[in-house]
Amino acid sequence: MTSPVIVWFRRDLRLDDNPALSRALASGAPLLPVYIWEEDLPRPWGAASRWWLHHSLESLSGDLARRGAPLLLLRGVAARLLPALARRLGAARVICNRRNDPAAAGLDRAVREALAAEGVALEVLAHGLLFEPESVKSRAGQPFQVFTPFWRAALALPEPGAPLPMPERVPGLVPPEPGLDLAALALRPTAPDWAGGLAATWQPGEAGAWRRLTAFLAEGAASYPRRRDLPAEDGTSRLSPHLAFGELSPRRLWHAARAAGLHPAEGFLRELGWREFCHHMLFRFPEMATRPQRAAFERFPWRQDPAQWRAFRQGRTGYPFVDAGLRQLWHSGWMHNRVRMIVASFLVKDLRLPWQWGEAWFWDTLVDADPANNPGGWQWAAGCGMDAAPYFRVFNPVLQGRRFDPDGAYVRRWCPDLADLPAAYLHAPWQAPPLERIGLAYPPPLVEHERARKEALAAFAAIKD
Repeated sequence: MTSPVIVWFRRDLRLDDNPALSRALASGAPLLPVYIWEEDLPRPWGAASRWWLHHSLESLSGDLARRGAPLLLLRGVAARLLPALARRLGAARVICNRRNDPAAAGLDRAVREALAAEGVALEVLAHGLLFEPESVKSRAGQPFQVFTPFWRAALALPEPGAPLPMPERVPGLVPPEPGLDLAALALRPTAPDWAGGLAATWQPGEAGAWRRLTAFLAEGAASYPRRRDLPAEDGTSRLSPHLAFGELSPRRLWHAARAAGLHPAEGFLRELGWREFCHHMLFRFPEMATRPQRAAFERFPWRQDPAQWRAFRQGRTGYPFVDAGLRQLWHSGWMHNRVRMIVASFLVKDLRLPWQWGEAWFWDTLVDADPANNPGGWQWAAGCGMDAAPYFRVFNPVLQGRRFDPDGAYVRRWCPDLADLPAAYLHAPWQAPPLERIGLAYPPPLVEHERARKEALAAFAAIKD
């Protein structure tokens, strides 16, 4: 009889286009799907991610069970749990997909050694990217530091391979131990339960990913270039959390978008290319979440102001476009990408608070928190990463609000304390006549933008010198 195979799920919580699952199925052996809540991860999951993970595991467990293979849930250290499980099961192989976060992937070395001591092989398959990091290099054989030539070189390579089909049946076996109930992982908030807005906004799991993808390609892809920068409209795909948890593979998304007529050098697929670029950078710079990629920024004179930091997190900066984004984040676990840029610029340039604070806050509150995209976006905004926005480019939150939310629909939705203010003053309430501000329960600006801009540029000039 063929020895059983353990399929170890991580950030690949789907059945479609899953290389590890497909490889295991091709062996003809009975399978045991396993998910481990790893207690030794170098960066613990944020609160919003844990909420999503609970529901994604619930979805995956049901999908596997309907195909004949129950999902075994464990908690602890994988290097201890997997060898013991393989021994009791009589398994000769563990198959998993690669983690593209080098810090987390480093744990797999310990797993491999522990399994080898039991005579069990660990097979780790390439996963989660359209192009492997070593394949996208300059003519001189060096990795790219600027996105546009990176993406041009990537598109000159052979197109990503066809996605693997979703299996109709998964021949599972009864686990040698009962495992944990999902509730025992304690991933959801208890009291107070702050996740009502998340539940009303999202459908975690592979079925939710397919539903979102189908709707976007049918209804939103054609208007994406025109609507993508308007946060009051549903003009983006909102597929980012499904990609972050591996409920949808970038390869499946690529081919579905290409079949719908989208061009890879522009628009939506170019944004998928930025995700790719961030992950390739993470391979070369694993400390992206804590250290600036540009060494000069190690000397930047960041301010330390707990009161302003608290007001920022609460969405009470006094700048409506910024506050709307922060309140949308708190309610839904997501923020429109255009608004993310404005919010990040405000933190690091108007308030001059450390970008690492913002990165950590997003890591905790975003349902699409990603180990590469999240720090990549913050380093871009702070001007300290590869291909970052120049530090002297300081977004004016009032002008940005008037440009991308001209009628104030976005601000009115997320800042109801401003709902009755005339549109002419909505993005700068302090400019409204006194009679218009009577009873207005909205804070004054934390800083005066033009003065803060000059101070930020002076600080930047100091580190250049």
